[in-house]
Amino acid sequence: MTEKRYGGEKMVQIKRVATLYRVSTKGQLDGNDIPMQQRSCRGMIEKQKGWKLVKEYTEKGVSGFKVSASNRDVIQQAKEDAENGLFDVLLVFMFDRLGRKDDETPFVLEWFVNMGIEMWSVIEGQQKIEAHTDRLVNYLRFWQSSGESRKTSDRVNEKHMQMVEDGIFRVEESLMATRVLIQEM
Repeated sequence: MTEKRYGGEKMVQIKRVATLYRVSTKGQLDGNDIPMQQRSCRGMIEKQKGWKLVKEYTEKGVSGFKVSASNRDVIQQAKEDAENGLFDVLLVFMFDRLGRKDDETPFVLEWFVNMGIEMWSVIEGQQKIEAHTDRLVNYLRFWQSSGESRKTSDRVNEKHMQMVEDGIFRVEESLMATRVLIQEM
């Protein structure tokens, strides 16, 4: 943020902030995860001198691991709004709210930075792309998120196989339940 002096007075430049909230499953919707993200983001905005909330994007029940950014309406709307100069800062609770695809999401974040948008996370701070090491940190963050999603999928699949072995589910029911859970992730 820059401060300008006019006749001895400090003028604070206002930064227009958009927030993005996302949950992957209906269970997270019921667990009030969106309001938690929203409260944290709004709290950070209130603490930052010169930040003003201008737009909130919400994705409910959209997997950042299974669904490409090109197929996510909210990401596409945020990109369009960035191109139109609607906001200066995009704030998320954690950067994995942008997505969890290691071969895509780092480039989504970098796209916003290249558009002149500051990328901030309540938990992780600001992600700049100024040095070569910034790109590495950016990639590693989403590589880790992608790995977490893969491990969750493995655990769900193993649990369903055990339930089939125990006679709790028939194979068809287990496969159907697995598909539903994976789609919700």
